[in-house]
Parts: sequence; structure tokens; C-alpha cells
Amino acid sequence: MNIKPLADRVLVKPAAAEEKTVSGIIIPDSAKEKPLKGEVIAVGNGTKDEEMVLKAGDTVLYGKYAGTEIELEGEKYIIMRQNDVLAII
Repeated sequence: MNIKPLADRVLVKPAAAEEKTVSGIIIPDSAKEKPLKGEVIAVGNGTKDEEMVLKAGDTVLYGKYAGTEIELEGEKYIIMRQNDVLAII
């Protein structure tokens, strides 16, 4: 994949949604919650006011409505600002 986020944006691949509960109950597609963590795939260069703390390969937590969902080569990704990331795991 050849995509480079601009400024303070990062490209995140969301983690897969849980298929079943701890007790073994299978969760149907309509009831699955959107994952709130993922892996950073690419980062921008930052801005003059804000340097990039994140790097490719980091696992991060982000807000429920953070970023913009995109699809590249059949895979779903989210482009978001570094400020939308809540924590590095």
C-alpha cells in the first residue's frame, strides 16, 4: 500500500470485532460493536506546532467517532488526527 497521511494525521487499521463472548455466545453482525483500538499503519510528518508522537506499528485506542473510514485494496482503515488518539497500548 502506498499512502502517506498529511500533517498530523495517522492511518489506523481497526482491530477485528469480537466474534463471540467470553462465555462462548456467537455475536451476530448486527450486534457487533465497532472496535475502538487498532494498529497505526502510517503517520504524517506533523506540523510546526505539533510533532508526531505516534509511529507505524503502535497499537492505539481512539474515540468512537474519531476519524474518517476509508477502504483501500479491500481493507478498511481510519484516517484520523493524532489528537483523536486517546492512548498507546
